[in-house]
Amino acid sequence: MKNTFFFLLTFISFSWPLFSQKGLPIHVNNSNIKPLVTLTDNHLQNSLEKEINANPQWQRLIANKKMAVGIVDLSDPNQVKYMSVNGNYMMYAASLPKIAILLAAMDAIENGELKETEDVKTDMRLMISKSNNAASTRMINRLGYEKIECVMTDPNYMFYDEDNGGGLWVGKRYGGGGDTNREPIKNLSHAASVDQVCRYYYLLAHGKLVNEKRSKQMLDIMGNPDLHHKFVNTIEKIAPAAKLFRKSGSWRTYHSDSILVWGNDPNRRYILVALIDDDNGEQIIRSLVKTAEKVLKTNKNTRSVVLN
Repeated sequence: MKNTFFFLLTFISFSWPLFSQKGLPIHVNNSNIKPLVTLTDNHLQNSLEKEINANPQWQRLIANKKMAVGIVDLSDPNQVKYMSVNGNYMMYAASLPKIAILLAAMDAIENGELKETEDVKTDMRLMISKSNNAASTRMINRLGYEKIECVMTDPNYMFYDEDNGGGLWVGKRYGGGGDTNREPIKNLSHAASVDQVCRYYYLLAHGKLVNEKRSKQMLDIMGNPDLHHKFVNTIEKIAPAAKLFRKSGSWRTYHSDSILVWGNDPNRRYILVALIDDDNGEQIIRSLVKTAEKVLKTNKNTRSVVLN
């Protein structure tokens, strides 16, 4: 019995890194967590552009800077690949930038600037999963615009970089009223760019937002979304067992969505972000899921041929 117990203990000890690779956060050597912009893959980039240009409406929206798309391939944790169209173009993103409030809150809790009360935890969940505006405004009031801006422009993150197109920004309460703190480039109140949102999810997936403990907590809050539209609507049909972590937003013609898909099959593990300014944005976002998976599948097939 003792020998059996020792064997199991030894097996678990040596196998733990292998098991942890199957979950989130992703555990890899820190040297493998490279800046996302350096991981652009030319083959995937060309495939994405080809698929988008094959749709006249999408091609027009891209040309007019009214659509931006980004995909991060996480199927191989040691060879992450990135592709985007209009990735560095900042747009109004409605409720999607509530992820900036979430990160600022976690940073404030970790640094003892905000107490992690039950009310705070409830509001963070309502803010993300149900996109509740009242909960979001309460979180903004607790933190203040200065704290949110400070975290978004923190050199460790640079989710808003004034010298490189801007990015994630929250400078207005949700639901109207009160003072504002609009971003300096386009005077937007709630802004995002595909590059910066993809980076957010990329660092979150690796446990690098605040620290691993807080990253896990953020994943819990963003997981099992209560709103089943846009990306979620399509993914739940084609991959009902996949774990989904997401935040979306809509206001008038502006539609946005962001999601981390973590399937049982490693080939269905990716980040997908879209920002669209069009009346048909909801339907476009739903359709983008199959386009993204087609691009990623094409890459897997190509890689398989090369390896064989």
